[in-house]
Amino acid sequence: MPRYIVKDGRFNRVEDPMSADPYHQIHAYFSEHAMAEAETRKIKQLLDEHGQEHLLQFWDELNEKQRGQLVADIHYVDIARCMAAFSNVMIPNKEENPDELLEPVPADNFGSIARASKNELAAYREAGLEAISRGEVAALLLAGGQGTRLGVPYPKGMYDIGLPSGKTLYNLQAERLIRLEELSERQTGKRGSIPWYIMTSEHTKEPTIEYFEKNGFFGLEGDNLVVFEQKMMPSFTFDGKIILKEKHRLALSPDGNGGLYNVLYKRAILEDMKKRGIKFIHVYSVDNILVKIADPTFIGFCMSKGADCAAKVVKKATPTEAVGVVCRVNGRYRVVEYSEISAETAQKRNSDGSLTFNAGNICNHFFTFDFLTRVSGLAACLSELDINGNEDPQSKKALKYHVAKKKIPYLNNEGQVTKPEEPNGIKLEMFVFDVFEYSDNFAVWEVLREDEFSPLKNADGAEKDTPTTCRHHLYDLHHRYIVNAGGTFIDENGAPIALLPSSNRAVKSEKEVHEPIVCEISPLRSYDGEKDASRKIIAVNNFIAFQYRDDKTVYDNVTEFKRLKKALDDASAKMDEDIVSITLINKLPPIYSWIKQNFTQLDASGRKLADIAKLILSDYARR
Repeated sequence: MPRYIVKDGRFNRVEDPMSADPYHQIHAYFSEHAMAEAETRKIKQLLDEHGQEHLLQFWDELNEKQRGQLVADIHYVDIARCMAAFSNVMIPNKEENPDELLEPVPADNFGSIARASKNELAAYREAGLEAISRGEVAALLLAGGQGTRLGVPYPKGMYDIGLPSGKTLYNLQAERLIRLEELSERQTGKRGSIPWYIMTSEHTKEPTIEYFEKNGFFGLEGDNLVVFEQKMMPSFTFDGKIILKEKHRLALSPDGNGGLYNVLYKRAILEDMKKRGIKFIHVYSVDNILVKIADPTFIGFCMSKGADCAAKVVKKATPTEAVGVVCRVNGRYRVVEYSEISAETAQKRNSDGSLTFNAGNICNHFFTFDFLTRVSGLAACLSELDINGNEDPQSKKALKYHVAKKKIPYLNNEGQVTKPEEPNGIKLEMFVFDVFEYSDNFAVWEVLREDEFSPLKNADGAEKDTPTTCRHHLYDLHHRYIVNAGGTFIDENGAPIALLPSSNRAVKSEKEVHEPIVCEISPLRSYDGEKDASRKIIAVNNFIAFQYRDDKTVYDNVTEFKRLKKALDDASAKMDEDIVSITLINKLPPIYSWIKQNFTQLDASGRKLADIAKLILSDYARR
């Protein structure tokens, strides 16, 4: 894999997957070595050739370390490649309006969890679990996003959304992987490992690594966790000038989640997958709290179709929902953004009344290893243009960047940082779904939104996709797991609490979402409500915290103690395996508040319910 390393005072491009990240290595070298006059001349010549000589306008004001940092940025971005990318995206799009060319996904390529038979679903799941047991499945997480919109300065995967367990998105996903490995062993007798590849950005890499190390990798085998960093691209003015953010630093930003394909090749991730014997890769975004990581049913469906590339989708909540649509354009598969679809096309209906273009993209994809290898090769190059701006026929298949107009802080001619009020430049990005059009056998798997999609994007107070909506959707899902297993929820009078029906929650605001029963089941005990785990769930109808009218009610602790003891004793009598659920109500009397603080740790110890009950009661009695 190409890396820049320093040897004999020069940069050398070598195939060395164990070398340090080239960006940081270049910075380390130039920050410690004075710039030679010959090297300075080469930099000036390179920038002159590409119209970027302005990057050195403050050169005489910089000290040696700052000069080294500026040169490091210039070396890292590969000026020639960046300018070719900018030229490509600025060529007028000759393609016809995609709205006029849209076709829905053909029925032969489209599967649905709601319409598949029980036997089909069982067969898909079995095939997926068998592939996992053979060590052929990997998960790849796109985790470059910061929690800025959530009001925190760290990666979104580390955000605590307020579950009783305190588990974060990273934590939940790690435990789902562990559970899935257990399920594969239970079915086949052989436990396969699921390598977890995590693509971070410059800002999320170190915090992510430290977070996993601090938490003991959440029980994962260290060898199965691979963290790598996506590439960054410079920001441009509208006329193609690279923007300076400081006198000695370029304005750099991640190149989009589609930058994945370039770094799979350049960071030797494909090489690592090949050594492990990986054949199928599940790629998904970090922010979906309900994601079924390495979903064996999805993988088995794709295997049955012989797909080399596939997308998991949900039905659009409304015709105009702001979500991309998976469809065909000119016979090739694409995700067409909602802004590219006219209102008339968005409203089209089939004979049964369903939307014609209804496959909402949720950044949840399947790829074969061979397909990833092929498209990563395309990402490593750029289209070449002749003097008239036409593409070289041999390079037409190269992946292309997209333009994102942004408000980008910049350094003015006086060397002062200026923050614009309007978009003043562009960032170049690739999208992970850009490769769909290169698929020879594409498939789509439709799932239920309420079971598998609830993204975390905004802070509480926003209309949707907040910590509160994510938390409530997880509670609802786990509530259904318990009800489907035969459990019931009761109120303070012993009356059953009805399970609220699912609805198109994408159109609801946070204020309109009902207050659910607080119900969280550890992923270590249940991956997706599977039947064998359901038998382990404690007698939920006997172990439900009673709801109370308000926090000001005076409680009789002796009475509460007796009620709790009876509930635990009843549950213990029916329980023959480890405790597997946390079920608590929002408004808790003192005894339940204490349990809420201690319950998770006891559960994680793997002790049996009877032992946990004794610990809880004996400790509380002393209080």
